[in-house]
Amino acid sequence: MVETYTSHYSVMLSDCMQAIQSYVDLNQEHLYFADMTFGGGGHTFAMAAAYDKAQVYSVDQDNDAYSNGLRLIKEKDMINKVHLNKMNYEKFPDWIKENHSEIQFDAIVMDLGVSSHHFDKDERGFSFRNDAPLDMRMDYSNNDLDTAADVLNSHGEEEIANIIFKYGEEKFSRRIAKAIIEYRQDKAIETTKELENIVFHAYPKNLRHKKIHPATKTFQALRIYVNRELDVLENTLEKLYGLLRENGILMVISFHSLEDRIAKHKFKEIFQSNKNTAKILTKRPICPSEQEVEENFRSRSAKLRILQKVNEDAQGGVSGKKSWKKKEKISS
Repeated sequence: MVETYTSHYSVMLSDCMQAIQSYVDLNQEHLYFADMTFGGGGHTFAMAAAYDKAQVYSVDQDNDAYSNGLRLIKEKDMINKVHLNKMNYEKFPDWIKENHSEIQFDAIVMDLGVSSHHFDKDERGFSFRNDAPLDMRMDYSNNDLDTAADVLNSHGEEEIANIIFKYGEEKFSRRIAKAIIEYRQDKAIETTKELENIVFHAYPKNLRHKKIHPATKTFQALRIYVNRELDVLENTLEKLYGLLRENGILMVISFHSLEDRIAKHKFKEIFQSNKNTAKILTKRPICPSEQEVEENFRSRSAKLRILQKVNEDAQGGVSGKKSWKKKEKISS
């Protein structure tokens, strides 16, 4: 696998930094931040550079992101400020409690999007732009994880249909699953172009050449399923909230309705269980500015939700802090 990491645009970075400035109590001896998806390091390095007393703990399960991150940390002379670990973020709460139980975080950011690197590196199997092995594992060094090809060649028709429908919201999931089963009777499905061709011809002829390619939702569904993305998100949000200190914020950037729905509902559950300390700062998600979308088209579907931990007397907001509002239109 390729170790180099392609350039990455950090989505909604200015919004996250503005939220920290607006809500976090910055008048402390130490500031602790966490980045649950290091990727190209944009959010991590921005938080580390903004405050002299900042310590940033970041994780990424991707080998390329991790090795590139270690190089960047050294190049930017931030070895004493940025602490990067190779792990899925679901392991982070337990890791912190075992290794740094004294730390409570002022801000935790989760950028749930698949990085440009994954789409741009054909050999990772996330894109059908060029032919490549149908892998899709974020942690491609973990041979205990099934690849997308393993799933398609071993699961039954009904299970494949359910995966495509649940995680891709694909209304033609049963037609696609049937076509997959028929194809693999002659040979195993091994490459991205094979799957793209199967899905394309499973679609009704009058819908094959629309703006969104017929295979897009199926590829999304397989990626989410292979990496357990939604399960990990749902199981980890409350644990991350538990790592915040007073006035700390949890920021979640999602890129499709399934992720955003989980963040929205989980924030409400946390609020219902912690009415005296949990405060949902975004009744509606914050969306990228027009300028950001122009700079990075992949930002267009991003949504940011923020949850804060406050004390019982601070439900009106952090003392001395003004609530900030994004000037651009906020959509639900």
